[in-house]
Amino acid sequence: MAYEENKQISRAPHKLTMEERGRLWMTGVEEVESFDEGEVAVRTSMGLLCVRGEGLRVDKLEKTSGELTVSGKVTGLDYADDGPKGGFWARLLH
Repeated sequence: MAYEENKQISRAPHKLTMEERGRLWMTGVEEVESFDEGEVAVRTSMGLLCVRGEGLRVDKLEKTSGELTVSGKVTGLDYADDGPKGGFWARLLH
């Protein structure tokens, strides 16, 4: 039991790189929970990340490496560490 309590959770490295608010690259992506032209909700190794903007597009998603590229006008980034677990429907019905 003590071994399980001391075991650290292995997380994929999470990194964000933005180019002039028009293109966003990130690593450590576990799941894209929802997306439309105004918001992309992404579960990362550091919590839920909501990318807000205008004309947003998911250009590239590599599930095996956890890489994601979003383009469009980015107006905000917001992390929610303690949000409900699960996908879009679980959050909607919570």
